Formats: sequence, C-alpha cells, structure tokens
Amino acid sequence: MIFPIGDDNIHGGAKPFMTYLFLGINFLIFIYEYSLNEVQLQEFFNVYGTIPSQAMRGENLYSLLTNMFLHGGMAHLAGNMLFLWIFADNVEAVMGSLSFTLFYIVGGIVASLTHIWMNMDSFIPSLGASGAISAVLGTYLVLFPRSRIKMIFIIFFMTFYISALFFIGYWFLQQFLSVYSEQGDMGAASQGVAWWAHIGGFIYGIIVGLFYRKKASKFEFEREYQARSSNPWRIQ
Repeated sequence: MIFPIGDDNIHGGAKPFMTYLFLGINFLIFIYEYSLNEVQLQEFFNVYGTIPSQAMRGENLYSLLTNMFLHGGMAHLAGNMLFLWIFADNVEAVMGSLSFTLFYIVGGIVASLTHIWMNMDSFIPSLGASGAISAVLGTYLVLFPRSRIKMIFIIFFMTFYISALFFIGYWFLQQFLSVYSEQGDMGAASQGVAWWAHIGGFIYGIIVGLFYRKKASKFEFEREYQARSSNPWRIQ
C-alpha cells in the first residue's frame, strides 16, 4: 500500500489554526458517533447527513453544512484527516485563516450540491469531509504544482517523493474514471462513494486557486531562496 504522509512546508512558519480546528471538530464528532449504537448512528446520519431527495424538496438544508463533519468509520475519518493535515496548511497560509474558513465551508457545500444534482432521487445520506478537502486539493494544485508530496510504501517502509502535479492530477483522474466504472447511480454507486462531490469540490478549488496564484508565488520564492541559502554549492 502506498499513501502520502507529508509535503513541502511552504507556509513560512504560519500556524494553520483553522486547519487544526477542523481536524479537532471532525475527531470530536467521530468520538460522539462512536458512542452511539447502530440504530442511533443511522438516525444521526439521516438527520445530519445530506439526503439528495430531501434537499431537492428544500428539506434539512442545514445538512449541507453538517454532513462535512460526519464520517462513516475509522478508515473514512483517517483518510480524510490525513489529506486535510497534509494539504490544508499551505493553502490556509496563502489565503489567511478567515478566508480559508469560508473557502473550506463553501467548498463542502458546493461538493454536496454537485452530488445532489447528479443523484436527485437518492435516499442515501451523503457524509464526510472529502468534498471540502477536494476543494483544498484543487487549490493546492493551482498554487503549488511544484511542491513535493512525500509518499510511503508501507510494505517495505520505503519513502519517496512525487510532484503535487502528478499526485493530485492522478487523484482527480481516479475520481473522474470512478464515476463511469461503477454500477448503479452515477456518483453514488456501488462502493458508496460520492464521486461527483469530489469532482465538484475539486473544480471549485481550482477556480478559487486562480485568484490566489500571485500571492502563492511569494511563498514559493521564499522556499527556493531558503533552499539556495542552506546549500549554496548545489549543482544544477
């Protein structure tokens, strides 16, 4: 198994307070979920998860916000929080904490609306932070395409680096192809993954990232200057 464990820190030491807060909220709500029995948990998801058929009738629209803090299991939570931990700090550093907060929440809502639009008749609750995190990935790709993503090959405990452009580009390709490779309703399909939410959030993130590209270039310049200063004899 291969998965990411880090990236280049381009944020210049800025503390990603809202990233930490979102991580904490997700963990605390999951602890509450863990205290519920199976019937209570399903009811909790039905109330606070986004059910497309209800949303189309204008019901429980608050779930467009609440669903992005719910998770269906430990693996679901761990995967989302790992991606949030790795990619959100640099994005928050560029945007600033207040703008990042608005960006993250709107990204989750846009992702949910995309899922609803492609699954209008579904009665299955949609939940998870992956739509908002997909927006973070889209913006990260625009702002830091040359950043290095640290990967680990868990079987051999071997680490290596790949570019953000390759990693995130491959991730998005997987989401897009998965829409058409599964059976059942597009995007809600057999594995229970809201692929269209990922796609909608990602595209939103790319659009927002374009407005911050000039500001992000300052962070990349500082990183390259520090690298040259620490190793003045590096051979090009």
